[in-house]
Amino acid sequence: MSSNMSSNMSSNMTSDMTSDMSSMSDNTTTEQQLPGLAALEALIAVETETVRLADDIASSVRSFLDGLRVVAAEATGGQAVSLLLLQISQIALTGARLGVQRDFAPRDEYQPDDGPDPDDIDALRLQLAGLLGDLDTYSYVFDPYQPEVVEGLLSDDLTSIAADLAIGVRHYEAGDVEEALWWWQFSYVSSWGALAGSSMKALLSVVAHDRLDVDLDITQELELVEVASAVLDGGEKA
Repeated sequence: MSSNMSSNMSSNMTSDMTSDMSSMSDNTTTEQQLPGLAALEALIAVETETVRLADDIASSVRSFLDGLRVVAAEATGGQAVSLLLLQISQIALTGARLGVQRDFAPRDEYQPDDGPDPDDIDALRLQLAGLLGDLDTYSYVFDPYQPEVVEGLLSDDLTSIAADLAIGVRHYEAGDVEEALWWWQFSYVSSWGALAGSSMKALLSVVAHDRLDVDLDITQELELVEVASAVLDGGEKA
């Protein structure tokens, strides 16, 4: 009986030790896996955020491209400037979002083929030129730190912005999110961001002149009418 108790106690102790060792082994394995798991989770989080950003940028870009085509095809001369100012202001904000992001890098040294340019780019340029008329040509300083006044055409600049943005859309629609973001960011800094800024300033200038410029003779005439009315009102009261 004593022998049986001793055997049972020995068996229980062995079982407990085996269980503890197994538990320690599991904990060690889990601790060893944690850094790799954390890195994987961080990578997934970055990829998810990148895809979300690409979705937002693509939505804004498509809205600009569609809006520009609608304005060119359907707006009247009186509507065009205000509507174009709205469109260019919104895409400039999208560019600013790209400008403050981390630097995106293409996977390959050479940009993959994104297909042909949209067929309607030249037609869009001609539509905008006809819509803007004399307002199409404007002057601006390309680089404020190396001031040199140059002339541009709003129709050329707006369609150049559209063509740059459309390249990124084609990469995005092909599922190449990183390439799309790299191209949108790179072309914003190197090209279409400056064009958007100068175009927006020109369009704003047109709106400002339309709202603020007043014929001096008309203003003086209105002041005389107000003075005469005041005099007549005073005479009646007397």
